[in-house]
Amino acid sequence: MALIYEDCLKEAIGLHGDACMGILLGTRMTVSALPRIGIHDPKGEDRKKLMVFVEIDRCATDAIMAITGCRPGKRTMKVLDYGKMAATFVNLETGRAVRVLPDPALKKLGSGAEGGLPDLGAIPEEELLIIQEVEVELRPEDLPGRPLRTCRCEQCGDKIMDGREVERGGRVLCRPCDGQNHYYSAI
Repeated sequence: MALIYEDCLKEAIGLHGDACMGILLGTRMTVSALPRIGIHDPKGEDRKKLMVFVEIDRCATDAIMAITGCRPGKRTMKVLDYGKMAATFVNLETGRAVRVLPDPALKKLGSGAEGGLPDLGAIPEEELLIIQEVEVELRPEDLPGRPLRTCRCEQCGDKIMDGREVERGGRVLCRPCDGQNHYYSAI
């Protein structure tokens, strides 16, 4: 089953709610990446073989989610918000992986017919994207499925799953209590 850009774009727009450049790029990135790693039916027979790492929390992520069926809650999508329009697609069965991003040398994309969005399906892949074979090391704790282990943070008492704890000074801490990535302040 070949992934057809126009069909995938409709699916991405359906999830996201509208068409924008991020949806177009995320769709094209996905359609270009999946066959390279041997994934042809991401929501069907290949659904348990695919994991995606997205490097942005914007529209392209919605496109990738819509087309692949990968989700953070299913542990098949990892959102690493580096602010980069890039994604790495991994075939869990074979280990093949590619990282895909729009070519930074690409000049601003012109508009399509009647001033609308351009048809990214018509632009040759090599002019639009950078696709690089990469190696992704996954620990058993990173894979889909039930948590393999849990523990409690010795400072705040929160439960920590799947090896995300930090040992510091002989104590087991969650990453925020270790000083990493507190996105909130207690009041």
